[in-house]
Amino acid sequence: MVPALFGAGALVIAALFVAIVLPVWIVSRFLSQWRSNRRLSGDDEKRMGELWEVANRMENRVANLEKILDSETPGWRNKHDRS
Repeated sequence: MVPALFGAGALVIAALFVAIVLPVWIVSRFLSQWRSNRRLSGDDEKRMGELWEVANRMENRVANLEKILDSETPGWRNKHDRS
């Protein structure tokens, strides 16, 4: 009689595991993987810093070119403003 009772108990435990524990574990595992993949890697952060520096240099160059154009051609903004 013990093996039959053990079999039914194991079936109930397995059903509870599949119905409750397994879905919760899968969702929590998925969420933790999703959160960890949202972060930038070290290489990505380094590349982002390099791109930031390049963008700042380009912004300075454009500002300097605008200053030169303002001094050499005072009305250039009115002629080429597309807004």
